[in-house]
Amino acid sequence: MAKEKKLLFIVNPKAGKTAIKSKMNDILEIFCGAGYRVEVYLTHKEQEVDNEFIVDHADEYDIVVCAGGDGTLDNTVGGVMRLERKLQRRIHMGYIPCGSTNDYAKSLKISLNPVQAAKDIVTGEVTHVDVGRLENDFFIYVAAFGLFTDISYSTSQSLKNALGHAAYVLEASKSVFNVKSYRLKAWFDDELVEGEFIYGHVTNSLSIGGFKNVGVKNMSFSDGKFESILVRKPKNPADLNKIVTSLMTDKMKDEYIVFKESSRVVIKSEEEIPWTLDGEYGGSYKTARIINIQKALSIILKNKRVVSRKNSK
Repeated sequence: MAKEKKLLFIVNPKAGKTAIKSKMNDILEIFCGAGYRVEVYLTHKEQEVDNEFIVDHADEYDIVVCAGGDGTLDNTVGGVMRLERKLQRRIHMGYIPCGSTNDYAKSLKISLNPVQAAKDIVTGEVTHVDVGRLENDFFIYVAAFGLFTDISYSTSQSLKNALGHAAYVLEASKSVFNVKSYRLKAWFDDELVEGEFIYGHVTNSLSIGGFKNVGVKNMSFSDGKFESILVRKPKNPADLNKIVTSLMTDKMKDEYIVFKESSRVVIKSEEEIPWTLDGEYGGSYKTARIINIQKALSIILKNKRVVSRKNSK
């Protein structure tokens, strides 16, 4: 008798516009039709998955699938990474995006239709993507600090659901008038950059905050390298406008913008800096050590070639 396949389905029922609720029966039929016995775990907080539940129980399953936004994905990946360390073996993951922005799903061309995404999981291929770690916390696509970065976790779920990406833009517009800067030393591998900065991100994605191709030159999801940006403090509002224009048009040669590719990033400041990891609050640090763990996560995709592609301008 063939061994029974088991699937742990983690669902954030409040993500996005809650479209997942009306599609649950269809999705479960797809998983069961593919021979899986499915256990559904509903998250109890707006954006959080209980990491300890994953660490304690996910080793019993052949695959872990999460449905939700970038925050749900981030927390699931964190639990899977911790479990892999405990077991010393790979855990396969699937992702059904149904959040407000879905940056990582768009980058990997995962269907935003929940039913189609489920079909792609049961028929797709396992591939491996890089995972970031800031101190003791994992992230799947971006670690960021400074201007605008508190918006994701300070914007209510109800506002995100009602307005989608527009909610972030509305909240961001309020932040422009109160720009805080940090005096930093930043190492990208062995290269040192110093100055006063209002924003920074370390990423492995084609989309950040709903904006595509910010800083991307020749990126891959599995090459062991991050694409990082630091934005220097502008001298006046006109310079700030110029910076925003440069970022939105992907012109990284602006005098106020530092763009680097590296496997390791260390950022030091005289004061604690609050970070976000995949849109969730990620702690505050005077010294933030960030490393790329190459091909650490096993994820099922419809087309695994998107992971190693190069995106030339």
